[in-house]
Amino acid sequence: MDALRPVAGKSTTMRLILGLDRPSGGRTTVNGRPCREHPAPLREVGALLEARAVHPGRSARNHLLALAQTHGISRRRVAQVIELAGLRDVADRRVKGFSLGMGQRLGIAAALLGDPAVLVLDEPVNGLDPEGVLWIRTLLKGLASEGRTVLVSSHLMNEMAVTAEDVIVIGRGRLIAATSMAELTRRAHGHVRVVSPDAGRLRELLAGPDAEISAPEPGVLEVAGRTCEQIGGLAAAHGLTLHELTPRSATLEQVFMDLTGADVEYAGRAA
Repeated sequence: MDALRPVAGKSTTMRLILGLDRPSGGRTTVNGRPCREHPAPLREVGALLEARAVHPGRSARNHLLALAQTHGISRRRVAQVIELAGLRDVADRRVKGFSLGMGQRLGIAAALLGDPAVLVLDEPVNGLDPEGVLWIRTLLKGLASEGRTVLVSSHLMNEMAVTAEDVIVIGRGRLIAATSMAELTRRAHGHVRVVSPDAGRLRELLAGPDAEISAPEPGVLEVAGRTCEQIGGLAAAHGLTLHELTPRSATLEQVFMDLTGADVEYAGRAA
């Protein structure tokens, strides 16, 4: 399946997929069988759950070589993933001196080691600088375009909005949504920003049971339930001046908060 799928912060789901935790019911399979039953799991599914789960005294190269030897993977492939992850200059340094971003790159290199068709990555963007974020975004899109399945868990909504193709939202163990990114944001209720010196009169004309109108500042309206065409036509018919008429789609973060509002496990209060 050639798609990028972000899961809303559910590391346990990923552990169940990988056979690291046992489900109380049901079963998970990767490429047709439970992950534990694959004779060479690194060649089937690459995983990044905890990037810092590496012996601190080992170098990045030795860590990858140790993993490679368990699956008969060549030293040449180790060199390839080191290069791909941008770790060539630090490959022989001990991992204990790595920054969070370097640790993430090493974890991604380990996930790619077996050249698997499936990748399961938990918060892969954590700790990366802007160049690193762009790198991982381009990498994941490239892997998906090759026909691989890339399952990504992230709380960075803005990043997922420009990376993912499909979305799975889970709250307290319950499936809330499973759809494409385009469909999810399309179903969300956006609004139209209207700037007009006749905002007061326009608000009266737009009022109705199916319209939600707010005035965040003088001369500005935010209108839900009416299209730009409807607002513009109404203003023209009554000779009202418009300085701005802009559709505003709901962001992925807004959609996510709307979907999970009743399923928040820990809710803080504003100061």
